[in-house]
Amino acid sequence: MDGILVVNKPLGKTSFDMVAQTRREFHTKKVGHIGTLDPMASGVLPILIGSCTKLSDYLMDHDKDYVAIIKLGKTTNTGDQEGEIIEEQEVDEKLLEETKVEEVLNSFLGESEQIPPMYSAIKINGKKLYELARAGQTVDRKPRKIYISNIELLNIGKQEKEIKFKVTCSKGTYIRTLCEDIAKKLGTIGYMIELTRTRVGEFNIEDEGKVISLEELLSKNSSRELDDNEYRKLSNGIMVDFGNKDNTVESNLSCFVKLYHNKEFVGVAKIEKNNKIQRFILKENEKGEE
Repeated sequence: MDGILVVNKPLGKTSFDMVAQTRREFHTKKVGHIGTLDPMASGVLPILIGSCTKLSDYLMDHDKDYVAIIKLGKTTNTGDQEGEIIEEQEVDEKLLEETKVEEVLNSFLGESEQIPPMYSAIKINGKKLYELARAGQTVDRKPRKIYISNIELLNIGKQEKEIKFKVTCSKGTYIRTLCEDIAKKLGTIGYMIELTRTRVGEFNIEDEGKVISLEELLSKNSSRELDDNEYRKLSNGIMVDFGNKDNTVESNLSCFVKLYHNKEFVGVAKIEKNNKIQRFILKENEKGEE
């Protein structure tokens, strides 16, 4: 089977847990996922099945939607509710005025730089940051460029000292860090107590349980009918010159062409500048090489 299963990952489960569960349910070892979600976060986790696993590199750059809740007046060593509280302070009620909160949230729109948290999977000198953090070490991290295209205030819990907001952001944005930065800009401290991812690219939380086929995934892409000779060559891993096709070197899914043989969908191909196939992915029930 080929396709992308839209999973709504529950709290407490790891992304690997969901991959393992999908392997059991679909009886296949070829399973992967797009965009890791921490155990304490819930929401959309697209699971790649069969030949779709070969497209993972082209699906990683999607923007994402999150809904998060910040707890003000406290901070933890991890930036979220899994860590230990390391600082507390009183929160002035004026900081929770709607106009003030919206002004601060809107200040994060556009491109900015963000320093990754110590409790992250980024590697420095072969060691993951969270491994160093657990050993009591702190190292300098280089800031990374992120982009926030939308940020929206959803609710202010004045009694609870909590702010709920929705954000659309680029790949590589750490929402835990964003929550801490929002609190700091408000003039206090804070940490993330809840996180739900509602969208990854075109995969929405409303599509939970839906399996999107390889052909459907590339429904807007151009297509090509293979003759018997071309199909035979590709099925045996022999590259084919497609002649006067439009050239592209894009790194997303738009660089692929859907392939048909006898009007039946058989796979996809990425065309390089020389008009030859650089990558060929056959359906799972076909024979082929990339």
